[in-house]
Amino acid sequence: MPRERIVSPESAGPDEEGFSLSLRPRRLAEVIGQRDLKEKLSIAIQAAKARGEPLEHILFHGPPGLGKTTLAHVVAAEMGAGIKTTSGPALTRPADLVGILTNLQEGDVLFIDEAHRLGPVVEEFLYPAMEEFRIDITVDRGSFARTINVPLQRFTLIGATTRAGFLSAPLRERFGIFHHFEFYPEQDLLEIAARSAHLLAVEADAESLAEIARRSRGTPRICIRLVRRVRDYAQVRGDGRITSPIAAEALKMETVDTSGLDELDRKFLRVILETYGGGPAGIETIAATLNEEVDTLVDMVEPYLLKIGYVARTRQGRTVTPAAYEHLGVSGPPTSRGKSKKKQATEADLFGEA
Repeated sequence: MPRERIVSPESAGPDEEGFSLSLRPRRLAEVIGQRDLKEKLSIAIQAAKARGEPLEHILFHGPPGLGKTTLAHVVAAEMGAGIKTTSGPALTRPADLVGILTNLQEGDVLFIDEAHRLGPVVEEFLYPAMEEFRIDITVDRGSFARTINVPLQRFTLIGATTRAGFLSAPLRERFGIFHHFEFYPEQDLLEIAARSAHLLAVEADAESLAEIARRSRGTPRICIRLVRRVRDYAQVRGDGRITSPIAAEALKMETVDTSGLDELDRKFLRVILETYGGGPAGIETIAATLNEEVDTLVDMVEPYLLKIGYVARTRQGRTVTPAAYEHLGVSGPPTSRGKSKKKQATEADLFGEA
């Protein structure tokens, strides 16, 4: 099982998911960032309401932690509809969908997370439900088999996936609205941090919130998680207010440095830099050296390092970039570091201490 990381964009479980829901926006006007999507959804929602129809089916895709689930709940609230949530791995047979679909009311939203993990049989069962609002149930077997056509209330299916390329073409074509979620800029994350602090009833200065936003890896879920951890630290080690020194100490304790990297990220970079001379090194080799699962590195470590330009992916393997050398306090190309190698970055360098 992958280790729990404070900078992981994945949800830490039902407890965190339930708590985070209380901090998430409920209406479109409260959503921070994703301006293009907000405008697109606002127009679609107003038009659907004016026609008295449910929204078109929607597909959200992009990295985890960026608000796909939140937007699904916002859409349902804006439409004044109920929402039923499930996930691709939970729907292993068509029978798993029958009860869900037949209990949906007119205009309700069915949200399927990890839609790329739907099985082919379940996908095919969904096609008539999405297009014609009906399902075909086969009863009996052999020569006695017959198909019963069950009509459904008109509903909106919202699918979310981190791997849109894994969706089959027939399923993708049945969605009317598509949107790719991008990582959030620091300014939007600063607003999210300020809003979270307000909802948590904790006082925080602008500098501390900016520091939290800077280390949130472009991901709202991580930003909210860091605000909660810093709040706890401020209550126990301070006077309850989040100040810049308190935020720096709390984030140092969580091993989150000024670039948003944690210890696993830094180990990944150092293995390539020190053990394999800066690369290239194959991901299987790196995983074996770190005693980590390949999937953990590919899904949880590499994406952010690639995004900020600390790692390059080549045909021969992974290499570290000059920016990573600078962050870790090492200068010069890997082949000549014997003469130009500096002392590795100290804790003060990595964690932004004065």
